[in-house]
Amino acid sequence: MTPASARVEPAAVPRRVVAAGMLAAFVVALTVGLLGIDVRATIGGRAAVDEPQYLLTALSLAEDGDLDISDELYDRRWRAFHDANLPVQTEPKADGSQISPHDPLLPILIAAPMGLWGFQAAKATVCVLAGLAAALTVWIAVRRLGVRPSLATAVVSVAFASPPLAIYAQQIYPEMPAALAALVAVAALTGSWSRRAQVTFVLAVVALPWLSVKYSAVAAMLALVGLWRLWRDRGRPAAAVLVGVFAAMGAIYLVVHKIVWGGWTVYASGDFFQEPGEFAVVGTNPDYLGRSRRLTGLLIDRHWGIAAWQPAWLLVIPAVAALIAARPRHWTALVVPATAGWLVATFVALTMSGFWSPGRQIVVILPLLVLVIAWWLSTSPPAVLVGAAALGFVGLFSMAAFLSDGWDRRITWVFAFDKVDNPLYDGWKVFLPPYQEGSGAEVWVRHGIWLAVIAAVAAAAWWAARPRVTAAAEPSANVAGRETDARDGIGAGRPG
Repeated sequence: MTPASARVEPAAVPRRVVAAGMLAAFVVALTVGLLGIDVRATIGGRAAVDEPQYLLTALSLAEDGDLDISDELYDRRWRAFHDANLPVQTEPKADGSQISPHDPLLPILIAAPMGLWGFQAAKATVCVLAGLAAALTVWIAVRRLGVRPSLATAVVSVAFASPPLAIYAQQIYPEMPAALAALVAVAALTGSWSRRAQVTFVLAVVALPWLSVKYSAVAAMLALVGLWRLWRDRGRPAAAVLVGVFAAMGAIYLVVHKIVWGGWTVYASGDFFQEPGEFAVVGTNPDYLGRSRRLTGLLIDRHWGIAAWQPAWLLVIPAVAALIAARPRHWTALVVPATAGWLVATFVALTMSGFWSPGRQIVVILPLLVLVIAWWLSTSPPAVLVGAAALGFVGLFSMAAFLSDGWDRRITWVFAFDKVDNPLYDGWKVFLPPYQEGSGAEVWVRHGIWLAVIAAVAAAAWWAARPRVTAAAEPSANVAGRETDARDGIGAGRPG
């Protein structure tokens, strides 16, 4: 660990400095997102796969005030953004209405711009949400974790200008709004825990399943961490009230879905799930042992791992290990929901390599991991910062290559993205396990080597970050300070 002087006291940073960093990150995320709008999702459309469903629902909300897209489907309103015939996703109800099998909060967010200016405005709205997420990530890094504003701005800007965050900064999926909701929840959770903060926290947590039921586990873990903190700070009665609020919100969610979609989730209205049932969305016969490869595959798969396109994501390995060892203030607010999101993408999601760009299933928790990386880099020596900058450049080059080839119509966000003209990726990918290409010796040899490297790096980072202050030599002021930390945050009690 580097000396404490490498870190800053959050209260000592002027507001204008933090605001400047937030603005810079906002502009970067917004700009890269806007640049990606002109890249086609597939050969057959500017928006494709699930995107048209969200857009048609938003259009129905704007024009008709309801979720029924039967008239939009009949009038082929998708032709404004999708050239080919639209794949069927909805099962008509008895009254002839068709409700898209997707949760409604994203269409609600983009309904006004979609109705007024069309799908480009809807995509631009997602770009704005990405900018807000980037700005809030900088704020949390500085104000909650004590990261230097310059470092926080640089780390966040690189992350939001690189795959996969930069890709999902403009696609009509709930990923980026969900990432923003998770950040809002963490910002509220790690603050003064005032009444306003509690209301903000509840709204952010409740928003996650309304964006998609797949975020329920992340929402639940955030709720648990919040309940634990409220119990410690305000006592059992306050925690009981929060439990009651979440229980009521959960009941409302289930009742509304039963009435509108005909089941406990939105998948009940999907044509694919009529015979096997709505819970077939996780697979009719899941191979959980086989899915366990995604624990590393989500990071290092040759095509679908996020580190294949932005190697700086590899820094999450030492960063998380160091965070767990050091346990600085608020560490559980980052690690617990991030772990839940990663496990859902590993064991619950039907696949990690579907009709989308890499990393979609974990976008919701990636800004939390960016915060962990920023915290770790703030404790690291200059040589590590130089190495991190070099890795980050590779990811920025990847995004530039995606945009260039996408503008020239050589690739799309969904198909042939791995055919991008990117010599850095072509050289780097040979070291990565091709999990999706079979289970031969090539896969398992690379898998074993990577497991050994990951374990060694994590162990070294954990060992280096362990607190080394003995009880006998510890000043009483440090003890008092840690007690104050415990009142102020979750899992505090060790210096960072």
